Amino acid sequence: MRKASLKRTTKETDVEVAVDLDGTGACDVATGIGFLDHMLELLARHARIDMRVKAQGDLHVDHHHTTEDVGIALGQAVKQALGDMRGITRYADAHLPMDEALTRVAIDISGRPFLVFKVAFGRDKIGDFDTDLVREWFQAFAMNAGVTLHVETLYGANDHHIAESCFKGLARVLRAAVAVDPRAAGEVPSTKGVLGEAAVVPASSARARQAT
Repeated sequence: MRKASLKRTTKETDVEVAVDLDGTGACDVATGIGFLDHMLELLARHARIDMRVKAQGDLHVDHHHTTEDVGIALGQAVKQALGDMRGITRYADAHLPMDEALTRVAIDISGRPFLVFKVAFGRDKIGDFDTDLVREWFQAFAMNAGVTLHVETLYGANDHHIAESCFKGLARVLRAAVAVDPRAAGEVPSTKGVLGEAAVVPASSARARQAT
């Protein structure tokens, strides 16, 4: 059962999330930010990940803290739901067209967080949502999900379409990368035998084991 739920509370936000990686794309989202809700609904639907997100934040300041903390919480929930990542496909990439915009997204569920984000917007805002917060959300998600994520918009003119192609692209690669590979069921998809950082064993403990 690849499910996880968690709550993140700070002085700026109160966020609750739940995910089911083997769901149908059911989505229950309420962040107080209409555009972010729209993007998360797209993400859940096209990733086929059941997702519940409830957030209350300091929207009287701006949308930054809520957007970032939702990315953090969702990333942590996905990582938790993946467990030791046995049997997953791990890698995926997609070209996602959205009308005139085309975005390329590639992912490695590696346990090593990294983001390359090459996306340019023509305006500062989409409605009342700051376009620079799109990158902030992807940064927060990638770092906390423990994934290597590359997002590049190859071309596009409409900022809404550009942002949507980024989220839909992420959805498609997540859907493929978290899927269980029937040819590798039960295996960790790495020559190291582990994904991410292996547990650090103090030198004194290692010497003690060698002596026994």
